[in-house]
Amino acid sequence: MSNTSYSFKENSHMKVIQGGEKKVMKKILSVALSTAMAFSMFASVAFGADAKLSPEQQFNVLKDAGIVTGYPDQTAGLDKSITRAELAKVIVKSINLEPVTGVATYKDKNYTASHWAAPFIEAATQAGILEGKNLEKKLFDPTGNVTVQELAKVLVAALKLEVPAETNNTATEWAKGYVEAAVKAGYLEAGINYQANATRAQAVVAAYAIYEANQVPTVASYEVSEAGKVVEFTLSNKEVVKVTLEKALEANKETEVKFTQNGHDYTHKVIWKVDTAQKVDSVSASNLKEIVVVFDGTVDKKSAGNKNNYEVKDQTVDSVSLSSDNKTATVLLEETSTLTNQKETEVKVKNVQNFDKSKTIEQTVKFTPVDVKIPEIKEIVGLGTSAFKVVFSEPVLKSDVYASSNYKVDGVTVGGFVEYSYPNVAIINVTLPKGDHKLTVSNVRDYSGLKIAPVEQSFTIAEDTSAPEVVSIKSNDLRELEIEFNETIKSVEKVYHNVSGNSGKITKRDNKLVVTFTQPLNLSENTVYIEGVTDYSGNKANREAKVNPTLDIERPTVTKVSADQADTTGYHELTVEYSKKVTTDSAEKKANYTIKDKNGKVVSANGLDKDGHPFLTPKYDTDKNKVTVYLGSKLDAGDYTLEVAGVVDTAYVANTMLPYKATFTAKQTVGDAIARAWSKKDGNETVVYVQFKTAVKTSGDGAANIGEKYQINGKSLKDFDIDFVAGDTIRLKSTKNSLNLDAGNNPITATLIQDIDGNYLKSSSGSYTLTKDISSYNFIKIESVKATTREEVKIKLEGKLSSAVLSDFYVKAQGLNDSERNYYPSSAELSADQTTVTLKFEDSNKLPAHLIGAKFFVVANPSSRDAQGTPIQTYLDTAGNVVGTPLKDEIKPDLNERFTVSAGVAKTDTATSATYYEYTVTLNGNDNIVVANANVAESIVKVKIDGDAKTTTSVTSNGGSVLTVVFRSEAQITNSQAVRVALNGASNQELKAIIDNTADKNAYADYDQGGIYQNLR
Repeated sequence: MSNTSYSFKENSHMKVIQGGEKKVMKKILSVALSTAMAFSMFASVAFGADAKLSPEQQFNVLKDAGIVTGYPDQTAGLDKSITRAELAKVIVKSINLEPVTGVATYKDKNYTASHWAAPFIEAATQAGILEGKNLEKKLFDPTGNVTVQELAKVLVAALKLEVPAETNNTATEWAKGYVEAAVKAGYLEAGINYQANATRAQAVVAAYAIYEANQVPTVASYEVSEAGKVVEFTLSNKEVVKVTLEKALEANKETEVKFTQNGHDYTHKVIWKVDTAQKVDSVSASNLKEIVVVFDGTVDKKSAGNKNNYEVKDQTVDSVSLSSDNKTATVLLEETSTLTNQKETEVKVKNVQNFDKSKTIEQTVKFTPVDVKIPEIKEIVGLGTSAFKVVFSEPVLKSDVYASSNYKVDGVTVGGFVEYSYPNVAIINVTLPKGDHKLTVSNVRDYSGLKIAPVEQSFTIAEDTSAPEVVSIKSNDLRELEIEFNETIKSVEKVYHNVSGNSGKITKRDNKLVVTFTQPLNLSENTVYIEGVTDYSGNKANREAKVNPTLDIERPTVTKVSADQADTTGYHELTVEYSKKVTTDSAEKKANYTIKDKNGKVVSANGLDKDGHPFLTPKYDTDKNKVTVYLGSKLDAGDYTLEVAGVVDTAYVANTMLPYKATFTAKQTVGDAIARAWSKKDGNETVVYVQFKTAVKTSGDGAANIGEKYQINGKSLKDFDIDFVAGDTIRLKSTKNSLNLDAGNNPITATLIQDIDGNYLKSSSGSYTLTKDISSYNFIKIESVKATTREEVKIKLEGKLSSAVLSDFYVKAQGLNDSERNYYPSSAELSADQTTVTLKFEDSNKLPAHLIGAKFFVVANPSSRDAQGTPIQTYLDTAGNVVGTPLKDEIKPDLNERFTVSAGVAKTDTATSATYYEYTVTLNGNDNIVVANANVAESIVKVKIDGDAKTTTSVTSNGGSVLTVVFRSEAQITNSQAVRVALNGASNQELKAIIDNTADKNAYADYDQGGIYQNLR
């Protein structure tokens, strides 16, 4: 409760009654706070400042509310003083206190329970608002007046104003600090008579403010910020309420916002008014060639006009035009692409920035093209006396436009030839006299087959004696110009800039030329020469124009990353989409793409080098600005990180993208989509369970609980109950007969099953029929165990585990020069699809690179189990003892950092008789070394002396772990020269020239080391 004080005159000074000293009714608990707010609202009025309502107007409001009454003569008496009894009544009624009747606690003469003010005085007293004037004698003094300085003290106490130590006013000594505080705060006028009695006007203003404060404040205004996420409401009592929304408001759409303040619930309609676009508002197509994309605000002209930022399903975009208000983009399809009338399709808008570039719009919108309107003639333009142009209201068929018999001028069929300018322009080459003419067009159809109505229209032919003039010229970077003329162009001979040798390729459409140059424009002003520009009246001229090119300084960005599996191999492929055209070299550079796991570590997988770069060269689609990154392996299901860097655009002054990082999810929808199938006894019946590697659909066409989709041993399952026991597991149980499973293999097949995202699960061959043998053994079978690095072992499972317990696993191995010992993992991590366990080996338990004879062990009675309590497989011999299984070695061996170089041996070149020096480099590996292809080995192992490459003449192995490289140098190496040896790991991985002696032929990894010759001897 507030410690606000209410004060009244006693013995020529104010006695302060603390509001918390008496027990008050629940409703009065907010009185102090309300009064504080009230004074902040009314004080300026009470002491002479500007206000919305005059004291008389406020009096009328209070009168209507039954709080005050006027004098018998109907006057308010605002200039009169206010008594303590009158003030008690006004305050009690203003805060809606319940009057206390039948009580008279004060001993004033003529003061009884029947006194007119007693109910109000007693209520105010019980509430702790007022107190008697003389407590010992229990006198209230109902007729006593209140002074201005007494009101000042109440004001300071209510607002908790700081009372200054130094004062300069004429108030009584006890009141100086209160008056000074009120004056400095602007609530009290300086220089007035503070000892004077407060007037009824001042009391009315105070009562009105208290009354207003005790009403439920209304929303006076609001402001939306932080991209529609925050709304700040200003209430009528000047309180500001900040509301943070869970979901941002939709721009320019009325929305109800609810909030609670001071125990009151509010619902207010707000509109986030935004001029710049936040989303696509609508998509429509009234013909089969143009899609109209309407944004809910203005968009950036460059990105919204970029055709690469629009994808229409199964169609190719020709161009995009933006409306003058920058809110509507019309997407024109290529001449060979056509929508299907009244069939739903979709357009994907990507990388379109709004006008202030505060938001990038990424949105896919479904729409249904509806072409029910016949084409019309939009415009007829005379092109001199030798031709005229017809512009149709929508794209029309070229074959119909070409037929000159479809045009009649003044009732006579045209005999000239017709040119077609896609999508809707016909130029009829025919000689006509000057003056007015009438044209009728028939048999011209739009792309839905609707035929134009043969309506006669008037047009005018005038003589044209002027050659085309340049209206505008602008550059798109340094190699492309767009030139607009004041009339339709028939032909142009040549366009070049600055010198005649800098000519360009010309594309003409109506009155515009797009010119692409091999030689770039200058960064400063350029003169562009247009030779032989001719109109349809035969007017011909050479024109020139000045242009200052605009450089493209926008960096390319990655707009989307997605991961899918190839149907034939099941390997994962990444699709990386760019915001603009990039160079093929940079887009297809393998080192620009790095794959990491969710923990930020480089992924170790076939098809990726030790740095997480793909071995196979990515493929760039220049039309769609998409790169396919071939990973060369099937990733475990789960989240991964793609890092992209070093990609540059095709601008003349190339812009390099900033390093990019994105998370993508690898799913397994192609391959062995059934993780496990097994049978169990349920009473006298045999029940079959099928567990998929991913959660599957429970309803619809792709649902997994439809009996007709399953067969066992080639027989359909009739009269079977199928239900889900988990999101990825179904149970098959016969309602009539128990399943009779043959001894031996019992394959179950499932057809046309979808995952929860609607993707059909496919077999390794790409078939929609999935097959799995039903197992009768009571363990989760281990399909394979392989060491991918010295720090990692991957266990592939037939089924899914609920948990992988670290103490269940270890490896027994012998290093190249070490005795056999046990290696214990430091962690065990279960993959997202629960079918792979990754064991990590660190520090002293790091596996040796040489793993021949190594075995993997699972302890007896392992704790790693599935949801039904089935344990992971333990390898046992015929006597039931735990044994190991061979550990597949996929560790890429390394060469040791240290190498040696022999002394040079002088030799003579037999061909030239020149003397050269032969040196031998000796390197040691951490595994056995086999030189599988000597010629290739010589090309991928390089030796440099002080940065100069030398010729490698042989690369051999001693049959153990030593690699010998022989090279020649034209001069002897001095002691201070630097020697560097490098092995290209990426090439070696692909060609496998230098490998270990395992069956998998693991290629030696990248090597690049150097030193001073005298230290390497």
